[in-house]
Amino acid sequence: MKRVSVMGVVLAAAIPATGMAQALPAAPSASVEPLVPARGTILDVSAEGRTTRVPDLATIRAGVVSQAPTAAAALADNAQRMARVVAALKRAGIADRDLATANVGLSPQYRYTEGQSPAITGYQATNTISIRFRDVAKAGGVLDTLVAQGANQIDGPNLSIDKPEAALDEARTDAVKRARARADLYAAAAGMKVARVISIAEAGQDAGSPGPQPVFMARAMKAEAASDIAPGEKDVTVTLSVRFLLQ
Repeated sequence: MKRVSVMGVVLAAAIPATGMAQALPAAPSASVEPLVPARGTILDVSAEGRTTRVPDLATIRAGVVSQAPTAAAALADNAQRMARVVAALKRAGIADRDLATANVGLSPQYRYTEGQSPAITGYQATNTISIRFRDVAKAGGVLDTLVAQGANQIDGPNLSIDKPEAALDEARTDAVKRARARADLYAAAAGMKVARVISIAEAGQDAGSPGPQPVFMARAMKAEAASDIAPGEKDVTVTLSVRFLLQ
């Protein structure tokens, strides 16, 4: 098959099927479709379809860091503070299924002096949980509650779409329309017309993946203003590779 590349789109003059493959035995009264169209030009088009959705799911990681002279004291203080944080989240309406431990750690703290071995000065305990908010508008108020209850590490929110299937289907439909419009453009420029679609393959999708996450630092319990979360919109995209027959 002869192929010519034009502006990122492959145009290929088709070769008669009988010249490309050996004849295959066929069942009585059955026909075998040719592997390559007998006459025409092949056009390969890559197109991205797009739609938008307002994120309806926010994920935040909240942690408690405790320091004490001994490992046992650091762990005990950390456990008490995390228990208050979890209790406050449940009072705020966060379901058990939306709370998950992300990380638990304990590490010694050192003092370094030139010419001497490092000396342990205490221990640091950490406990981090992942929290899913199914009402994004309430996430800001819960952030303030977390800080008030002792959370001193908060990362997020990670905004996403809970059920992106319908949005992905819209993007697929849009991608097919864009591919056909581009094929019509190339066909007209070449003095031809689109006969039919030969194949469609999905090359990739993005169901509204999160962008860079802002980081909320712990702040004073008596802050004057509440934290606000602006969900904005997220793009949902699908990329298709479509092959057309031009005549």
